Amino acid sequence: MLMKQTKIICTLSANRGDQSFIQELFDAGMNVARLNTAHISLEEADTLLNNIRSVSDRIGVLIDTKGPEVRTCEIENDIEVITGETVRISGKHVPAGGFKVNYEDFTDDVPDGSAILIDDGEIYLTVTSREEDELVCRAENDGAIKNRKSINVPNIELDLPALTERDAEFIDWATRTDIEFIAHSFVRNRDDVMAVQSILDMRKSPIKIIAKIENREGVENLETILDVAHGVMVARGDLGIEIPAEEVPGIQKHMIKTCIQRVKPVITATQMLHSMIDSPRATRAEVSDVANAIYDGTDAVMLSGETAYGKYPVEAVTTMSDIARNAEAQKGAISYKLPVYQQSEDLMPRNHLAKSAVAMAAMLPAKAIITSTKSGDTAEICASYRGKTPIYAFSGSMRTVRELSLCYGIHAEQLSIPPTTGELVKTSLRRLLEDGRFGMDDLIVFIGGGHIYSAHTNFLQVDTPATLLK
Repeated sequence: MLMKQTKIICTLSANRGDQSFIQELFDAGMNVARLNTAHISLEEADTLLNNIRSVSDRIGVLIDTKGPEVRTCEIENDIEVITGETVRISGKHVPAGGFKVNYEDFTDDVPDGSAILIDDGEIYLTVTSREEDELVCRAENDGAIKNRKSINVPNIELDLPALTERDAEFIDWATRTDIEFIAHSFVRNRDDVMAVQSILDMRKSPIKIIAKIENREGVENLETILDVAHGVMVARGDLGIEIPAEEVPGIQKHMIKTCIQRVKPVITATQMLHSMIDSPRATRAEVSDVANAIYDGTDAVMLSGETAYGKYPVEAVTTMSDIARNAEAQKGAISYKLPVYQQSEDLMPRNHLAKSAVAMAAMLPAKAIITSTKSGDTAEICASYRGKTPIYAFSGSMRTVRELSLCYGIHAEQLSIPPTTGELVKTSLRRLLEDGRFGMDDLIVFIGGGHIYSAHTNFLQVDTPATLLK
């Protein structure tokens, strides 16, 4: 069976996160486990983390923050609305004939004529006027307004704080535990990322930040967000509400392409196999959706409700793995289309060698690219060219191994680094030969340091295990 290159993120829940279940997901193809802090307590997060680590120390763990969001609040009974009916909204009190939201300055930030979408667009209101600290709105469709439901105001920038009190609690918890990634919700600009990074810096935490892009402001500021974030998530749920849905596919392609060029991990998320919450089989449209994200080069695809509470969680992961392997076998490499990744002058030899390694492996062809890495950078640059040759990365750091669990095409393992490059090559070859990854007479490409204490990657070698193990 072909090895899967695209990584799969699975959302776990407190009610479905025991070791046996996590093992099933891992065996089916899960690479990263996601904990949604909106739906779990700190104690439940502790239990889930311990269960994940009991299954495998190579599974990356990502937690989602809630981020700056507006929700309905203090609604005791559902409010039934009819098309054309007047509905009032306030951030300071519960108005007669309406509801309150959890953002006090909501009425100041939202101008007349704005569209207000409630519960992922289930209810559509239009602001017609304002009276003191209330917005007067017209209901554009029938429905029920419920408590604690999301509020979106497309194309309007709300002056919300980047972090909630709950976010700060979970970030503090993450810095005291063994977490690799924080996915921060509703990132609008680099300042939102730095609000989280400043806390991590104070705690001297190595946790990587994934910026969830969920509105137009985030899309427009993508380049500057990538200057400070480890990677991004194309969070298509809120993005498809804040921005016209027909624009999202093009935005998704642009974001994936930009991240690949910047050597930043990119996750494609939301409703990828949504029907499998209730059905044992995905729709043809869903299969095409997942495959097209993989054709575009996404590092990872994510399952949310499918694994958190759906009826067919393991089947969803298996389906996604099957789609990935098939799409990867069909798509072409992009190694010849991308320029060499530009960094400071002292790092350019490594970057030229990385592109050469991928191109050489494709042309020969070689069965594997092997690299040793402390930070994961060399492996990530090789992976950014999206070649078809699997990349095996060996690191002395288990944290680096788990960080690479999010990156396309990289199969990372921990290895005690021997004193010489020659011994490193032999040790890594023996392990991969034992696993049946290739044969003694297959060509392999090794990229790493010519000396075990080299400051940067400066060594590229092509040969067979039969020769290298002599």
